[in-house]
Amino acid sequence: MKNVLVIGMGKVGSLVGTLLAKRFAVTGMDLRQPSTKLPFDVLLGDVNDISFLESTLKNFDAVVSAMPYNLNLPIAQTAHKLGIHYFDLTEDVPTTSAIREMAKTSTAVMAPQCGLAPGLIGIVGADLAKRFTKLRDIELRVGALPRFPNGLMGYSFTWSPAGVINEYINDAEVIHNGEVKMVTSLDGIEHIQIEGQEFEAFSTSGGLGTMCETFAGKVDTLNYKTIRYPGHAKLMKFLLYELILKDKRQLVEQILTEAKPPVQEDVVYVYAVVEGWKGTELAREEFYRAYKPIEIDGKHWRAISWTTAASVAAVVEMVADGKLPQQGFLKQEDIDFGSYLETQNGSFFVERTSSSQM
Repeated sequence: MKNVLVIGMGKVGSLVGTLLAKRFAVTGMDLRQPSTKLPFDVLLGDVNDISFLESTLKNFDAVVSAMPYNLNLPIAQTAHKLGIHYFDLTEDVPTTSAIREMAKTSTAVMAPQCGLAPGLIGIVGADLAKRFTKLRDIELRVGALPRFPNGLMGYSFTWSPAGVINEYINDAEVIHNGEVKMVTSLDGIEHIQIEGQEFEAFSTSGGLGTMCETFAGKVDTLNYKTIRYPGHAKLMKFLLYELILKDKRQLVEQILTEAKPPVQEDVVYVYAVVEGWKGTELAREEFYRAYKPIEIDGKHWRAISWTTAASVAAVVEMVADGKLPQQGFLKQEDIDFGSYLETQNGSFFVERTSSSQM
């Protein structure tokens, strides 16, 4: 793998390209030129123009989509047709299901869900699970939040508004009492304490990726919840269901984006808990990190941007190095966490958090 196309030159996509350009020949693609200078060329084009997409992708060994979930399928279909590696950050279950079906006849890797959740959190959870003889519970939590919240919602849209709303509206897959079930997003609220600060966590769609299938019959409980400041879920329920804005996604995305623009000082919490037996002894393993903004190549990057970008870039590296399968569908939980941390981009998660482990 030498030539990589990164589609979507927003904050995350720009950084994905910047990180990968340190090793690969990277080209970006977007509808318009980025507002800041990047260390690689950017093509102008529309992913909905299939003929343009095909003529462009045939010149690359791999493509990384940093586009909103609803724009990934044309890219994945074209990558599949041309036999090049495909990576994305989607949390959308139908999109992933369609990609998984394509992967049955793929001659290259098809790796969706390479972000934080799904993505890193599944890799971490599976790594903890390997330490047990028999499993009981796997509980995974991720939150991307402003460090200094204001307002009742206590939130800032540092990530795709379309993706956030999609996670809040679609049902979530879990394992409960040993059975795979669907539960309503924004429900199952629990209150948690992180370093003396109170938060709430609730079910959202897509965070587990394919883990329910992987761990079916092996655990009593498996779930993923999103971390927010207290009261967030109640307000989102009011907005989406009492005001019935769930049927007007573009409108609600516009409202929330204008009301809660991105902040520069954010924090990403990653917390995983696994319980089970080690031999005859009941045990519990935990993983906790608080990721904050960092500087890369002299530029300030939000926590959500660099953690997401480094996540997918690390997986690209592992495929390029032959440490992961070279064709077919890639489950995030099949990625070895130790090998992931040894990559150039995976090392960000070691260097920035050595003092944060519980």
